[in-house]
Amino acid sequence: MLNNKILKLIKEGEGLRIEFKECKTELSKGIYETVTAFLNRNGGELLLGINDRGKITGIDKDHIEQIKKDFVTAINNPQKITPSVYLSIEEVQIENKQILYIYVPESSQVHKCNGKIYDRNEDGDFDITNNNTLVTSLYINKQTFYTENTVYPYCKITDLRKDLIDKARQLAVNQNSNHPWKNMSNIEILKSAKLFTKDYQTNKEGFTLACILLFGKDETILSVVPHHKTDLILRKINVDRYDDRDDVRTNLIESYERIIAFGQKHLSDPFYLEGTQRISVRDKIIREIASNILIHREYFNPFPAKIIIEKDRIYSENSNKPHIHGKINPNNFTPFPKNPVIAGVFKQIGNADDLGSGVKNLVKYTKIYSNSKPEIHDEDIFRVIIPTQQATMQATMQDERTNVLLTFCLEPKTRAEIQNFLKLSNRDHLRKNLLLPLLNKKLLFQTIPDKPRSPNQKYYSKKKGKKT
Repeated sequence: MLNNKILKLIKEGEGLRIEFKECKTELSKGIYETVTAFLNRNGGELLLGINDRGKITGIDKDHIEQIKKDFVTAINNPQKITPSVYLSIEEVQIENKQILYIYVPESSQVHKCNGKIYDRNEDGDFDITNNNTLVTSLYINKQTFYTENTVYPYCKITDLRKDLIDKARQLAVNQNSNHPWKNMSNIEILKSAKLFTKDYQTNKEGFTLACILLFGKDETILSVVPHHKTDLILRKINVDRYDDRDDVRTNLIESYERIIAFGQKHLSDPFYLEGTQRISVRDKIIREIASNILIHREYFNPFPAKIIIEKDRIYSENSNKPHIHGKINPNNFTPFPKNPVIAGVFKQIGNADDLGSGVKNLVKYTKIYSNSKPEIHDEDIFRVIIPTQQATMQATMQDERTNVLLTFCLEPKTRAEIQNFLKLSNRDHLRKNLLLPLLNKKLLFQTIPDKPRSPNQKYYSKKKGKKT
């Protein structure tokens, strides 16, 4: 699928969101300016191993690993790009030549490369550092669209929880023993994560909404967004109300942990080996649901976020600023960051992976968990629907009952004979949920099709049935 997408990009040619770099044996000049411009404008896609004319030149196989290493090192180096970013780089073979594909999302921050601010237009990347009008406009656009950047100048460090910042530091170090946060003070961590910034409309500095949601005391969070909560509901037996519930009204780090715990409490965890390692498929799925509902939420919208575990599915929904406006096709979609700063912190502490990986993981592990596919809807309300093992079990039982019924009807049978055979007491249920679906699928036929309500009506399967 990625090969087809890249061929389409090559055919489309360079433009506002597409850039080619030849990079035969090393990274081309200007590549980091392009990354910065993409981040600052609308995001984009970078193809290494393609020349300016769209010809596939490929990358020397002996230099691919070094090029990948140099790129990842540079974009994670705040001396090169600030704030630093975390991008994945994928290796693809086209026409027996190796190329590298990099997706650069639009950022909620204004980034600099070597101390300079770059923007993007159809002609390429241009330096706007000394153009105060363009720079101010860029900052205002970012803060207007991404509400996580809203600045609260009267929020003080004492309104945040020191223990949570310490916890985030330790979680980050657990991910990477040389993590930059290791030797930073609390305020340095918050500034490096762009959780303390300047509002270019009011010229005031302060902690952002993202900072308060991640590290604020509960009273601080509820003062800023009083409707903030994530409702966790188990509804398997008492479907009118609930069997268990956790009303989560706290910071996003502990919210994530409580979502995980709720899922572990109420979802089965089948045995599964990935290679030689035992993997908790249940935890993989609930982890993606947790990070999705916390990262992709529009926090200024009071619509209540919820995760509901039912007999046959897990269902989550939250307020959203849609980008795709419809059902996401996992095989053909471009990931879009809804709250990049929050996502960045989650990635640092190990609660989320690269942008776009969540959909891939949901597809992969839902297939393993229940032999089905997830549904993801990117609309004003962001919805995720995960069929569970119970759903698969019911489908299997339904298939088995269908096969039994079709075998029974190899010779024509009346409705009463079928009802007695299946031991069903409800005549309407038999007609609506069994007979009509099978008739519509042309797996079952009527002996008197012109008079479907005839008292002499009988039903037969197409295998060996005979009209009487």
